[in-house]
Amino acid sequence: MVRLYHLITGLILVLMLGSASAELPRDPAEFFFEHTLGDLTADLEEAKANNKKGVLLFFEQEECPFCHRMKTTILNQVKVQDYFQQRFLVLSIDIESDEELRDFAGNETTKKKFFAKIAKNRGATPVFAFFDLQGKLVVRYTGAASGVDEFIWLGEYASQKVYKKMPFSKYKREKRRQHRQSS
Repeated sequence: MVRLYHLITGLILVLMLGSASAELPRDPAEFFFEHTLGDLTADLEEAKANNKKGVLLFFEQEECPFCHRMKTTILNQVKVQDYFQQRFLVLSIDIESDEELRDFAGNETTKKKFFAKIAKNRGATPVFAFFDLQGKLVVRYTGAASGVDEFIWLGEYASQKVYKKMPFSKYKREKRRQHRQSS
């Protein structure tokens, strides 16, 4: 049943792409997420060394349908992968894991406890947490984005520091209005 689902999903994606020149989706595990050794202070230094705008943590859990949807419809898109890889060090964190983690302040914790702190003890996933180059949480977004455009707008919102001027909901409305006017 799962294989049939994946086959149908893949077929739909191929049909939606339509054009032979369109880039095929790529595995987000390989092309979107970086690998971490569980030391966010070292990851932060890597982001600085590579001239990133910050670190994006994708908090997920295995049985989360919205996490799965993000990975199979948005995070697998070349446009998304390229945009975020240029601007952020992107890491995935399993919120159910008891693996050790060193947070941005150098404190020892677990992935599960770190998520609880960032998500304010709410268990909803996915959570996208953007941290600046000082390790400060600057944007937290819970849930799946509606599509590629909205997710890239979220990246713009964080990387261009628009969060200092307005909430994401307002920024998103403005981007949709601009998009409709230019179409």
